[in-house]
Amino acid sequence: MSIRTLDDLLAEGVSGRRVLVRADLNVPLDKQTGDITDDGRIRAVLPTLGALVEAGAKVVVCSHLGRPKGAPDPQFSLGPVAGRLGELLGAPVHFATDTVGDSARSTVADLADGQVALLENLRFNAGETSKDEAERAAFADQLAAFGDAYVDDAFGAVHRKHASVFDVPARLPHVAGRLVLREVEVLSKLTGDPERPYVVVLGGSKVSDKLAVIEALLPTVDRLLIGGGMCFTFLKAQGLEVGTSLLEKDMVDTCRNLLERSGGKIMLPVDVVVADAFAPDAAHDTVRVDGIPSHRLGLDVGPETVAGFSAALSQAKTIFWNGPMGVFEMPAFAAGTRGIAEAITKADAFSVVGGGDSAAAVRALGLDESSFGHISTGGGASLEYLEGKTLPGIAALEN
Repeated sequence: MSIRTLDDLLAEGVSGRRVLVRADLNVPLDKQTGDITDDGRIRAVLPTLGALVEAGAKVVVCSHLGRPKGAPDPQFSLGPVAGRLGELLGAPVHFATDTVGDSARSTVADLADGQVALLENLRFNAGETSKDEAERAAFADQLAAFGDAYVDDAFGAVHRKHASVFDVPARLPHVAGRLVLREVEVLSKLTGDPERPYVVVLGGSKVSDKLAVIEALLPTVDRLLIGGGMCFTFLKAQGLEVGTSLLEKDMVDTCRNLLERSGGKIMLPVDVVVADAFAPDAAHDTVRVDGIPSHRLGLDVGPETVAGFSAALSQAKTIFWNGPMGVFEMPAFAAGTRGIAEAITKADAFSVVGGGDSAAAVRALGLDESSFGHISTGGGASLEYLEGKTLPGIAALEN
């Protein structure tokens, strides 16, 4: 794989040039206040933006946020992000109130060397996500007009064939930003020849979301530890009662097949925390997996499971973790995720947190991010990379 990097672009000189940066600023917002609840993705792009600002570029940042339906929607505005980005950069960020309209054109035109502009949400334009090649191309033409060069630093979006990710690089000299380069370097270690034992921890709600990565990883890992809501479909496949826990009935046979051909690599919970309802104050207690009451649902893995998983992790030399072990947003059901995260930090291993809810859990639980080898910014992208899929955004950067 041959990809030009930000350092290559900087070596050519960017002072006075407009550089269009695709970032992933898709941060979570509080539904009541509109405040940013986790600025991790904004911080992740700072090394790239800072280098361009220092080199005197006119930096034009574009990103999506949420899933608007191809038209402006105030609840998905990047306005709050512009404010936070300016605070972190230590200089005002000029915010365009549209993506490729009059505000965007005037905002970009008024930029001085070393200044930063942020365009409004890319997904306010139907052309960004369109399956129609001509519609996407027309939007890409408008975006590309804002740059003399293009930097992709949005790893969380490289698995999407969207205009700003796939089509714009074909129209401008293009390079990978520092974040994208780091992500690819780290994940290639996992798909190449990882140091063994190689242990993968998968959680989250649905087996169907993780089936492809399980299929891809089973032949290469030494242990595969499964928790979260998805574990109940595996437990059902073993003939166990799972009560009213999350269950994908159409995946039970698939899980049974995976267990049969895993060669004992798959580890499942031995105890779970069950509750009367999906609520933070619901009555709850811990039971063995063969004793889940029919009227209760599992919301976390139990302490014996944490101990067993931790023992497996303590032997590992390479660890990949994607997906929480329980409903960590509710304190009563956060112990499993915390326990596994802490076990990963204590292991003498190269550890990768596979983005998404896992990265959010690390920050929400107040864990030291520097105690993990790498925290990915792209949950879906990291999984698809490990599956061996071609990622459109990466393919577009290759020479």
